[in-house]
Amino acid sequence: WLDGYTPVPNLRGKTQIKEFAEFPTLEQLPLWGFDGSSTMQAEGRSSDCVLKPVALYPDPARTNGVLVMCEVMMPDGVTPHESNSRATILDDEGAWFGFEQEYFFYKDGRPLGFPESGYPAPQGPYYTGVGYKNVGDVARKIVEEHLDLCLAAGINHEGINAEVAKGQWEFQIFGKGSKRAADQIWMARYLLLRLTEKYGIDIE
Repeated sequence: WLDGYTPVPNLRGKTQIKEFAEFPTLEQLPLWGFDGSSTMQAEGRSSDCVLKPVALYPDPARTNGVLVMCEVMMPDGVTPHESNSRATILDDEGAWFGFEQEYFFYKDGRPLGFPESGYPAPQGPYYTGVGYKNVGDVARKIVEEHLDLCLAAGINHEGINAEVAKGQWEFQIFGKGSKRAADQIWMARYLLLRLTEKYGIDIE
């Protein structure tokens, strides 16, 4: 789910263990709760917020796992929380949306591939570049693994490429339906953030 930080919310997540005979439907999943005072979505004296499942994806990182995108609701489980921008989307199930998500890999506070001080060679060879001097030794491994994770999760991932700056990359998502497309780009971001944890790399 998305927290209440502004101007850009952060992705949050936690794990629940449930048993199903087969891949569940949204109707089979219960509402869940969390402490909104820790996510800028409630005050400490009344901090209960509710998670409402709205989209499901196979979890490629867990056997028989399911990734569940949730909306944040008020304690009644019916009223959308004020931070719940997804609930305000006018859903057009027939419209197609394309996203180009650019991002930087960061390592120890600097873009991946930058020297400890100063700057790398001028831009030019990095865009769609190949070779160690242009993309380094781990960036392509991550973007390729992320591509595979997205495809395994059923996300309509369209492609990847290195971008114009050192440590900068891009992936493309093409989705049908306003909410479905938005869910896919957020889930793709979530998978990237989770993936880079094991490499000690941040995403900006």
